[in-house]
Amino acid sequence: MPGVNSLLNLGTGALFASQSAISVTGDNISNVNTKGYSRRNVRLEESMSINYNPGQIGTGVRAAEIYRNFDQFVENSYNDKATMRERWDTLYNTLSSVESLFNESQGYGLNSSLTTFFNDWQDLSQRPNDAASRQQLLSDTTNLVNSLHSMQNDLERYQQQVEDYIKQDVGKANDIMTRIADINQRINTEQVDGQNNPNALYDERSTLIRELSEIMDTKMIDNGKGNITITTGAGQTLVDGDKHFSLSYDGPQSQNNLSPQSNFDGKAYFSGSSEFEYTLECVTPGPVGTATYKVSLDGGTTWLKDDTGAPKTFTANAETGAIQVEDLKIWFGTEASPSATPANDMETGDKFTIVPKSALYWVENTATKENITPQINFAGQDNTRRLTGGTLTGYFNFRDNYVGKYKERMNALTNEVVWQTNRIHSQGAGLKAHASMEGSYGVDDDSVALGNGSSGLPFADRLQSGNSLMYFYNSTTNELAFSGQIDFSSVAPGVQNFDPSVHSLTDVRDAFNATFDPAYASATIVNHKLQISGQNGHEFQMGTDTSGLYAALGLNTYFEGSQASDIAVSSAVNGDIDLINAGHVNGAGEYNEGDNTNALKMKEMGLTDLDITTSFDGTTTQTLIEYYDGTVAVVGADTGTTKFNHSFQETLASDLNDKQQEVSGVNIDEEMSNLIKYQHSYTAAAKLITTADQMLQTLLGMKN
Repeated sequence: MPGVNSLLNLGTGALFASQSAISVTGDNISNVNTKGYSRRNVRLEESMSINYNPGQIGTGVRAAEIYRNFDQFVENSYNDKATMRERWDTLYNTLSSVESLFNESQGYGLNSSLTTFFNDWQDLSQRPNDAASRQQLLSDTTNLVNSLHSMQNDLERYQQQVEDYIKQDVGKANDIMTRIADINQRINTEQVDGQNNPNALYDERSTLIRELSEIMDTKMIDNGKGNITITTGAGQTLVDGDKHFSLSYDGPQSQNNLSPQSNFDGKAYFSGSSEFEYTLECVTPGPVGTATYKVSLDGGTTWLKDDTGAPKTFTANAETGAIQVEDLKIWFGTEASPSATPANDMETGDKFTIVPKSALYWVENTATKENITPQINFAGQDNTRRLTGGTLTGYFNFRDNYVGKYKERMNALTNEVVWQTNRIHSQGAGLKAHASMEGSYGVDDDSVALGNGSSGLPFADRLQSGNSLMYFYNSTTNELAFSGQIDFSSVAPGVQNFDPSVHSLTDVRDAFNATFDPAYASATIVNHKLQISGQNGHEFQMGTDTSGLYAALGLNTYFEGSQASDIAVSSAVNGDIDLINAGHVNGAGEYNEGDNTNALKMKEMGLTDLDITTSFDGTTTQTLIEYYDGTVAVVGADTGTTKFNHSFQETLASDLNDKQQEVSGVNIDEEMSNLIKYQHSYTAAAKLITTADQMLQTLLGMKN
């Protein structure tokens, strides 16, 4: 029933409501600079009304709840853009460091070293027997080799640094997921709908989700309270309510993905390292040793091709016949042993994934994990079944797709320099003949055909059918004693020329010894390398080799190694500059000091367009210097592209963050206005109580 007491209650309720509003306003003002804080408001509700004459009379106001101002739709949009911003920011910052390695502006880079190398051959062609010219060539070649080594070492160092950053981000992401799950549990415990909102916990959770989205792309499904589900962009669950999963960063390994009808009991094994993941898919079923497979280096989007453009197939061999596929040797063993042969057949469609590097995995439980390492196919598209955003994606892209690409280009350049130089040098002659010679390239199995992928020969794919000439001289008089080509008819009757698909290192040795009188020279195999020794006072020189056999075996070559990390000047040439082959053996079987034939070929080779192939770029036809200059341009273009993408995504993310701040940010002017408003409300409520008290005193006075 309305009366003086009800006025006191009205005043008290208004006083408490205003007091709550002032407290919340004060909280907002205090946290104006607090990161992640969302502006709070008090939701005021009219209290119940009483039916009375002359009509309903209200009973005042109550502070129903304190809520936060937050736009989840804008927040989700911001996280989508922020994850891409962090990806490109990471790439831009890391690539900026790499760009300095390819800086040619001072004239002391690899371009200068290559140019000097070919110019030295030109100088040598003018003075073939000049010791100073030979020494200068050797010195500048050493500088070229050191430049390639330094470039490769620096690129690998950047990759190793990124590995550390990846580990840190994985640990941070796992910690964030654990904390979010814990907060979800606390929210479910503390929240009472319409009465008690744990706003601080909601703010903390939103901040953590932002941090997680900066590390990796995420999606959030909000089922209310603490019942949210956070997944990767590809759908792997990271947090589900109060449960959380984890990420792991594990070393090289292989995984099976067998077809439903398959009973294959083996697995793929490998040796070596690569920037790529290898996807193997069986195309011809059968047991190990018979079954064949094709290979993809970009998750199955494209497949390695043969010379006809068809998918290239490889035999699924056991360990003894391991096949060289790009940078890896691959074979199949059992789950228990890499040396054992699986008993069951491989079936069409059986897939095997080889990850020859540390990779990122989503761990569902101790027995189940899924590879979510970011991957870009050769068309430049992200694998949407993996991570595609955040700093983790940026680091992995940098390690595998950018630095990996630069390393592959440098290896392709080095490989071409070594092969083309050795191809010419191996058919030439220096100032003196050889008393003995050992090949610098060995095989894994002396009995395997040299052109076979399992031979282990670095340049096996460069070999072709042809013949190889040899010249033998009296070491005292330098007179020609005998010449001829290595005849393989003793190995395979009726076949005189070398055939890389048939002849092994053993066959080469046997053919050499059967062709030439042992009084001139003999061939042996030492540590899986061919060794030739002059006999009975005879020395020898190499002649025309249409097969590439000499260069492939490292006989009479200028370089050793095949990649930027292991290229070196031949130990024989490095020890004796007279063995630099500026000339050749002429039609009369003579090698002359003034002959510059080979030196001119070297200079010409530097000006010749060559086919250079990489997995990233396919085959390009350029000179060696043009190819390197193209690599420099690629690095610059990549850095520019990442800078543009970062700026673009930063603008979008910043705009969305501003929109969120318009909703959830604290405006001091607005809060000061609210403070004055609620202060007046508080004063008015107090006045109401005072008035009610005076009315009550009046009534009491009437009694007296």
